[in-house]
Amino acid sequence: MSWQAYVDSSLVGTGNVDKAAIFNSEGTSVWASSPGFVVEKSEITEIVDAYKDKSEVKGVQSQGLHVGKERYVVIKADDRSLYGKKGKEGIVVVKTQQALLVTHYPETVQPGAAANTVEQLADYLIGVGY
Repeated sequence: MSWQAYVDSSLVGTGNVDKAAIFNSEGTSVWASSPGFVVEKSEITEIVDAYKDKSEVKGVQSQGLHVGKERYVVIKADDRSLYGKKGKEGIVVVKTQQALLVTHYPETVQPGAAANTVEQLADYLIGVGY
């Protein structure tokens, strides 16, 4: 399956996320993206830096996370996942060995449903070496 197919079918196609992009784990290359979902270079750098932060409480938890020119309050930040909320919408970012899954869910989707969708794809990718 192509990277774009993962975005189109396994993420956006589920209805649990409305925008998604897949980057390499360093954030230097976009492998696939849904139309109109732009993650700025500074925003992907912020995400990569959050994963490099090994503090008990990551800096991103107090500063927030920016995706698509919006600021999200970070409600979960660990070595694998970053979850952020802005009102009833939010973002789910999951890191695999070689990829970063950056997704957005609308206010009509429950956060848990969006998180499960992204985490399941991440589990699959890790299982096949990505």
